[in-house]
Amino acid sequence: MLEAVVGGESPRAPRRVPPAGAASRSVQEDMSDDLPDGLVVADGDARVIAFNAAAARMTKIPAESAIGRDFRDVLPLHDAEGRDWWKCLAPYEGLSTRTRHPERSLFLPGGCELLVTAAYRRDENGKVSRFTVCLRDAAHRARQERDRADLVSTVAHELRSPLTSVKGFTATLLAKWHRFNDDQKRVMLETVNADADRVTRLITELLDVSRIESGRLEMRRQVVDLPEQVRKVIAGRVAAGDPEDRFRFEERGELPEMWLDPDKIDQILGNLLENAVRHGAGTVTVMVEPDAHKEGAAVSVRDEGEGIPPEAAQRVFRQFWRGPGGNRRGGTGLGLYIVKGLVEAHGGAISVRRAPGGGAEFRFTVPAGAPDYPS
Repeated sequence: MLEAVVGGESPRAPRRVPPAGAASRSVQEDMSDDLPDGLVVADGDARVIAFNAAAARMTKIPAESAIGRDFRDVLPLHDAEGRDWWKCLAPYEGLSTRTRHPERSLFLPGGCELLVTAAYRRDENGKVSRFTVCLRDAAHRARQERDRADLVSTVAHELRSPLTSVKGFTATLLAKWHRFNDDQKRVMLETVNADADRVTRLITELLDVSRIESGRLEMRRQVVDLPEQVRKVIAGRVAAGDPEDRFRFEERGELPEMWLDPDKIDQILGNLLENAVRHGAGTVTVMVEPDAHKEGAAVSVRDEGEGIPPEAAQRVFRQFWRGPGGNRRGGTGLGLYIVKGLVEAHGGAISVRRAPGGGAEFRFTVPAGAPDYPS
């Protein structure tokens, strides 16, 4: 009675205490379901004691039906030659010195490819007390391999034409030098020079793609006059033969002090202008202004061509994108992918939309930045 009266509290039913270890097992199961990779754990008798949500998703086997079964029946994995992988591996009968197996590509009976790793836990006698299998979806790696194959194919195709030209004209000049007049020789040498520049440009693009994908882009920041950089790039286009009235430059507002990598900014602007001239039409307008927060700069490059369909806007910055119809006017399809990587390396962002007067508008923003090594 005293317990019911003290503090004015009503009697409470005794709290049910879960069996020892039950709470921790429940927490562990919840945590394993948060893993992005599939996890299958078997005990010393090869019975499945853990089968997380990712494993169920990859194998199409409900966790409830997997628990308690022999893991070799749950995961009947085979190698590329069709051999039963567990018979080859013999995890419970093999050498007691084994601790893990490196990642390997294996297949379920339906043909689903998985990347599989495994690890052992042994007791004091070296007997397997727990066998853990980790599963990863192989689709992402397959996409990467296809992208690499596409890159190799594109590079081979793009290199073949200029190298054939260089070889042909060089061999012709060496064999028949005295048969050509000076104007003919000059035309041939100019063609060789232009094709050599094309090869150099392609190799530079490939190196940039490699650095972007591996995260090894080096930034060498310094104070950059962004409007002056734009004027310099436009002047370079005019000097290369583009008509001066093809370009218009607008500067709005006052920019903060911009710490950028000048070479990469030149590359960004050069690629965007090249894209606008090659694929657009009419006047190419470049506008520089402070960004929305007045903490950086925004640069827009507009043309007056057909523009980019809204449904293609998300694909523009992918590797090998060439626009509707494959865009037969040259290029590797890497330029805008590189531009996006260089802008993001500055901490900025880039997007594409329809320009106010038609055509495409590429707009990128970059923060003001800071010195790499403050003094």
